[in-house]
Amino acid sequence: MKLPESFELRMKEMLGEEFEAYEASLDTPAFHGLRVNTSKISVDEFLRISPFSLKPVPWCANGFYYEDTEQPAKHPYYYAGLYYIQEPSAMTPASVIPIEEGDRVLDICAAPGGKSTELAAKLHGTGLLVSNDISNSRAKALLKNLELFGVPNMLVVSEPSNVIAEHFQGFFDKILIDAPCSGEGMFRKANSMVKAWENNGVDMFVNLQQSILREMVKCLRPGGTLVYSTCTFSPEENEQAMDYLLELDPDLELLELPMYEGFDAGHPEWSKNGNPDVIKTRRLWPHRIQGEGHFVAMLKKKETSEGYGVNWYRPSKVKLPQEVLDFLSQIQWDWDMSRMELQKERLYYLPKEMPNVKGLRLLRNGLFLGEIKKNRFEPSQSLAMALRMEEYKNSISLPASDERVVRYLKGETIDVEGTNGMVLVCVDGYPLGWGKLTNGTMKNKYLAGWRWM
Repeated sequence: MKLPESFELRMKEMLGEEFEAYEASLDTPAFHGLRVNTSKISVDEFLRISPFSLKPVPWCANGFYYEDTEQPAKHPYYYAGLYYIQEPSAMTPASVIPIEEGDRVLDICAAPGGKSTELAAKLHGTGLLVSNDISNSRAKALLKNLELFGVPNMLVVSEPSNVIAEHFQGFFDKILIDAPCSGEGMFRKANSMVKAWENNGVDMFVNLQQSILREMVKCLRPGGTLVYSTCTFSPEENEQAMDYLLELDPDLELLELPMYEGFDAGHPEWSKNGNPDVIKTRRLWPHRIQGEGHFVAMLKKKETSEGYGVNWYRPSKVKLPQEVLDFLSQIQWDWDMSRMELQKERLYYLPKEMPNVKGLRLLRNGLFLGEIKKNRFEPSQSLAMALRMEEYKNSISLPASDERVVRYLKGETIDVEGTNGMVLVCVDGYPLGWGKLTNGTMKNKYLAGWRWM
C-alpha cells in the first residue's frame, strides 16, 4: 500500500524500528469479527449452536474472529439479532466501559450502532440508552441495528453535541465518545481512508473532537465515567485530546485500562505537557494485534455534592382500544400502562425513567409496539425482536436448516402447523418477526425493509 509521504514520515518517527512491521501489516488481509448479543443469548449457548469457525477476541469476552470465507450476514441468526458484525479492534471501547444495570448511558457518535448495541446488551433492558448521531441518514441505520438487537429502553436522537448538552446537563452515568477522526488506523480495512486522509488531514478532526468534548463534559454526572476512542494514530487526536479534556474539567481523572497482549500504553512524550497519566490509555497497532488501529481512554469524574435536577417526561394518559389490550395480554410482560404513548395510530412503550425530550429530533423514543388500525392491532417488527419466544403465547420455531426460514425472511407465504392468529416466528427459539396464521398457511408480516436480499 502506498502511504502519503507526510504520514509515512510521522509514522517512522513514532514507531522507529517497528515501522517496517507496521508497513508490512497493511498488505495482509484484514480480520473479521462478530460480537454476541448477550441480551438474547449467552456466549456458551451461541458457541454451541454457531455454524461458524470462531476464535476468541482476547480483549472482548463476547467477541470472536470468523474466517473470511464465511458469511455471517447471510445466516438466519443474524436476522434474529444474535450477533453484530464488527471489526475486532472496534469492540474495545464498549467492552471496557463499566456499564451497570440502571445506568443512564449516552453514545454521542453512535451510527451505525456497533458500540450502542453492546452498551444496550450490558443494560439488559434497564436504565436508559441515548444513542445519537448528527447525520439523520446514519441515525436511521443506527435505529435498525438497535431494533434488531431487541432494545426496548432507547432514545435514538439526531442532533449536534451542543444541543444534546443543553438537554442533558449532568444527566449521564456513562458516556461513550467514539470520535470522528482522521481514520489512520483503518487504512488496511478501507483504502478509501488514505484518500480521505490526504484530503482532510488531522487538524479538521482535532477541532471537531474538541467541540464534542467541550459539550460532553457538561453531560457527565459527578461520579460518572467517560470513554473516548478513535481509530487513528495521531497524538493530536489521542494523547493531546486527553490534555484538552483534562483542562476542560479538573474533576476528571484518567483510569488505568486493561493491558492485553499486543496492546501499547499511551505515550506521555506525545502529550503536549508530558502528562504521565496518559500511560493509562491504550493504543492498538495493526502490526501487534489481529485487528486495526485504535486508541481508547477512560476517565472518571470525581464525586461532588453538586447535583442536577432532571426534567422528567410524563406522557398523557391513553385509553387503548380493547383489541390492543387483548393483544398485549398475550405477552408475558408486567405492563406499566402509564408508560404507554400514542402518537396518532402508533403505540410506544416508553423507558421507565425518561427525560423531557421536547425540541429534540427524535427517531425513536422507547419501544415501538405497533399500529392501531381499524378494529385490529398490527404489532411491530421491533416488538418481535424485543420478545423472547416463551413470552408470547402463540409462537412457532423452525430450525435454521429449514428452507422455510429463508423463505419467511424473503417475505414469502409459508405453510406451518399451529394455532390460528398472530404468530411470533422464531428460528431455533429466537424471534424473527410476525406472521398471520390461518389453517396452516401463514401470511407473512416480516418487515419489508429488512427482508433477505
